[in-house]
Amino acid sequence: MARYSPDEVYRLVVDVASAAGVAPADAAILADALVDADLYGTSTHGVSRLNIYIRRIERGLIDPAAELRVEKRRPAVLAVDACGGLGQVQAVKTLDLLAPLAREYGVASATIRRSQHFGALSYYCNRAAAQNMVLIAMTNCEPAMSPAGACEAFFGTNPIAASFPTGKGFPLKIDLATSLVARGNIIAAHKAGRPIPEGWALDPNGNPTTDAGAALAGTVLAMAGHKGAALATMVELFAGVLSGAAVGSEVGSMYKHMDREQNVGHFFCLIDVAAFLDPTELIARVDRMIDRIKACRRRPGVDEILVPGEPESRKARQNREQGIAVGDETIAELKTLAEEYGLAFDLVPVEDPGRA
Repeated sequence: MARYSPDEVYRLVVDVASAAGVAPADAAILADALVDADLYGTSTHGVSRLNIYIRRIERGLIDPAAELRVEKRRPAVLAVDACGGLGQVQAVKTLDLLAPLAREYGVASATIRRSQHFGALSYYCNRAAAQNMVLIAMTNCEPAMSPAGACEAFFGTNPIAASFPTGKGFPLKIDLATSLVARGNIIAAHKAGRPIPEGWALDPNGNPTTDAGAALAGTVLAMAGHKGAALATMVELFAGVLSGAAVGSEVGSMYKHMDREQNVGHFFCLIDVAAFLDPTELIARVDRMIDRIKACRRRPGVDEILVPGEPESRKARQNREQGIAVGDETIAELKTLAEEYGLAFDLVPVEDPGRA
């Protein structure tokens, strides 16, 4: 894949989203979230998703000008209706509402209903960590994974995430799907015509498959068997049931259901570190823990022990310097969107220094 300047890609995403009716400030949030995912190597949640968001806006399935409505409020609790708006935009706005509450009360929580696919959870968790706060985040998703013992997709990949501030130049970030693998990896394999590894998924009849198309029609497997399925159930309860959003197989598919809203649900619990420890002390303690982890005796063949968030941080530094990798199909989609909205398409691949 060719690499492109993150700043130039960001600018194009802002222009396309704005032309599609998204307010400029909201388009900037969307572009930042998408480019951030590509920077950190989570390309399945990056700029490749812009096309489907815009197509759903065009069909009236995403409201580009949706207001964020707080339906219920207690001192440190918000029940929020995203009103069918862009998931990334409404999630950031919810987080901004929670921050002063967490500062005042130590912990503040919110549920969000009537949202959309909103990208990588770590984007929001890292925003909180940058403010010396810890965000525990969960979201349900369109059906992709079966309950333990079943072969029918009911749960989404239902990720859960949290990030802690550190003094290491990157947040200690845990962001994981409760499925064995993120469904986006299977979508990417299907687009590329590649098989998937054995053990990732079942076909519609419940048989193991390496065919990405059959896997998408069937079900992704939960990580750690029944334990992963139990975690997926917990996420569904917090993000779907508690929020009043769609639950399980009721969640709309972003690609298949081009006739109805997704009604995705999210759950945020924001913790102000200072309510428990002085942030400086917390960061020092986290750093010492990281040092102790990295000093553990290594397994044969392992050169370095990395902590969660560290590989992605290194990738982000590299991608800022060398450009983010964007697939040909996504570039074609961006070019088509630019043409349809009368925008100049001037993305040029970054020159590969290795070819100079």
